[in-house]
Amino acid sequence: MSIPQSFIQELLSRVDVVDIVGRYVQLKKGGANFMGLCPFHGEKSPSFTVSPSKQFFHCFGCGKNGNAIGFLMEHAGMGFVEAVQELANQCGLQVPQDDISPAERQRQAQQKQKAESLSDLLEKAGESYCKHLRGAPKAIEYLKKRGVSGEVSKRFGLGYAPAGWHGLASVFPEYDSPQLEEAGLVIVSEEDSRRYDRFRDRLMFPIRNVKGECIGFGGRVFGDEKPKYLNSPETPVFHKGRELYGLFEARTALRDMGYALVTEGYMDVVALAQLGFANAVATLGTACTPEHVQKLFRFTEAVVFSFDGDGAGRRAARKALDAALPLATDTRSIKFLFLPSEHDPDTFIREFGTDAFARYVGDATPLSRFLIEAASEGCDLGQAEGRARMASNARPLWSLLPDGVLKRQLLSEIATLAQLNSQDLTDIWAQETARTAPMARRAPAAPTHQQAPEWDAPPSNWDNAPDWTEPSAPAQHAYQPQNSGGNWAGRKEFGRPRKPWGKKGEDWNPPQLGPRPTPVSREDQAARLLMCHMEFMEEMTHEDFDALARCNESHAPLFRWLEAQFTESGPRSWALLREQLQGAPCEALATKLMSSGTHSQPEGEIDELRKEFRGTLNQILVVHFKREEGKALKEIATDPTAARRYIEFQERRKKLSVIISTTS
Repeated sequence: MSIPQSFIQELLSRVDVVDIVGRYVQLKKGGANFMGLCPFHGEKSPSFTVSPSKQFFHCFGCGKNGNAIGFLMEHAGMGFVEAVQELANQCGLQVPQDDISPAERQRQAQQKQKAESLSDLLEKAGESYCKHLRGAPKAIEYLKKRGVSGEVSKRFGLGYAPAGWHGLASVFPEYDSPQLEEAGLVIVSEEDSRRYDRFRDRLMFPIRNVKGECIGFGGRVFGDEKPKYLNSPETPVFHKGRELYGLFEARTALRDMGYALVTEGYMDVVALAQLGFANAVATLGTACTPEHVQKLFRFTEAVVFSFDGDGAGRRAARKALDAALPLATDTRSIKFLFLPSEHDPDTFIREFGTDAFARYVGDATPLSRFLIEAASEGCDLGQAEGRARMASNARPLWSLLPDGVLKRQLLSEIATLAQLNSQDLTDIWAQETARTAPMARRAPAAPTHQQAPEWDAPPSNWDNAPDWTEPSAPAQHAYQPQNSGGNWAGRKEFGRPRKPWGKKGEDWNPPQLGPRPTPVSREDQAARLLMCHMEFMEEMTHEDFDALARCNESHAPLFRWLEAQFTESGPRSWALLREQLQGAPCEALATKLMSSGTHSQPEGEIDELRKEFRGTLNQILVVHFKREEGKALKEIATDPTAARRYIEFQERRKKLSVIISTTS
């Protein structure tokens, strides 16, 4: 979605950054500004200021700063478009969408209306469940047994679904509404179309998105019935592979405690919050996905996965490892905590105390060590065969890591365990990659026959040359000069018969040369890589998106469209993107980039493509910084902050230029 800059300026003029920030941070008046504890890092004395005159926030402790849109992006984990829409809704403004077709605009409006309608139904159902909890002794007794107070129960919106088949009929007069089924609240029997409540006689856990909207439920039984946990189905507003239970409630604690604790169940999250670990979240009955990890890294730079120490816990941890590896940059911390098989986090804390659990978390297994353990599983490192198997197991895991210090250190550690040097190991891995790569991606083998020289005229002594044909050459590449007075009628070059010599230029018809291909621009290559591997967007910063969205008039709309698709639905394949592009203004450019030229449809190892994309993006950022320097330079006379911005952009451009020169 392309949002005009004029609309953004009008939007920022209508909202009050003090009001927006004040909903998340307790602010106190201090002179001309407002002061509070920074929500982006833990601190005891306030260094976070909000300026009503400049409509700007700034933390002198961690350096975070920006306007109301930037605050929602940084604190609430929203994308740029999502933050703009959120503020526009609060002001009663309609976000202009001039760059999309009327049909697409109508489709988006319908989707938004449906999502709001479904969320309203779920909120209403949640309120009903909360009311029923007050009169459900069995549910209250269960919560007391788990040590959950009424305050924590209210904070998470816990409720109770009555045992009857049609409990929601008293909440929704139109119980036969199709939207109740679409929201996952009601099930319709395929046999007789009979309708009944999905959740019955269960403790209910509302699932909220990062904006606090109810998008689904989890229900837990009180005994040994199966399934123990029942989740809402996939709906237009609920996708369990992208959402984390408790993330909305844990946002502030994630900043304060400095890390996220990922557990396996709803009750773990609630119980940990009761016991002082309000930074806990849980996956929704599914394996941890890259989307889960990426969402957590919007709020913190450290994640600890907590699993049971049994086989199932180890398997779940391995899936989490696969999801986390592509996002394990040098500035992030990822650890794996394995509790004794007889304990979950709740029982461990109750038996050993919060300090013991905190120490256990601090001593959790780092990602680097867990990667080695996963690769070494079942391998006898005392034997050459075991070391070889370990090195082979480590290759696909190691290749998922983004390039950096951690990746290079791990290469050295793996090589040492395999009793090789790093260069030998990378050579062996490269050979293994070549053997297992699809045939279409392999480089063509060098021909075994001798290449024929290309002469401008036949040799003067050709008549005395003996007849010869190189026996090892393929038939189409055989060179068979005939003793025929210089007549080369029998010679073939690359499968084409060579014409006899005549006068200069008489029989030689050079091939028609088409126009020289247009050089591939940085923007072309970045767009192609993103359309082929949209998951690369998960590693992009807000500044990366901003640089692409402002790069040039031809490519910027395409990059903004891709960002909107990613924000709405996550990574998609090119086949799906091609369908969504129909009617979009950027369709022609995208189709041209993906269907023409020698570099369309980029191929290669995913790690190399990711590295290539980062390098291309860095070059675009350098141009972006230079452009911002120029803008700041023009504004120095009228804007007091322009000089500081000019120096910042200049320093960042120079640092990035050094990185580019050292990696190219």
